[in-house]
Amino acid sequence: MLLPAGLSSTDEEQWVRRMLDRLAAKEQRRRPSDDDLLDRAIELSARHLGGKAKPSSVRWVENQQHRWGSCTPEHGTIRISTRLRGMPSWVVDYVIMHELVHLLVPSHGPRFWALVEKYPKAERARGFLEGFSTAANGAAEEC
Repeated sequence: MLLPAGLSSTDEEQWVRRMLDRLAAKEQRRRPSDDDLLDRAIELSARHLGGKAKPSSVRWVENQQHRWGSCTPEHGTIRISTRLRGMPSWVVDYVIMHELVHLLVPSHGPRFWALVEKYPKAERARGFLEGFSTAANGAAEEC
């Protein structure tokens, strides 16, 4: 790591600590915890669904190799594939939004898609995921 020239040892320690804090914050944004996912889901529901979708939990799962996310409307639980870790936050938000809408509308009919489209980056995120899936597997995947 390069440091600005002429720093005292105290200033150097503070600078290194500040840079490490910034890196940790950046990593936290890239790899949110289960609690962070739940907080994000509640925020997305409030912003785009009038707070009507009320998840009881949102968590990362390892066992989803062919889906980006899933939910159980009866329990209000949402599961997000760990394959999304490190992807842009707006892509993770889209998958959360998709699953939130399933808490309100179980099928993929017109009402479902109209609610999903309330997320401003829905089309962009779908394109990102389709491109990623096609490049990785030769076929697109679903939420």
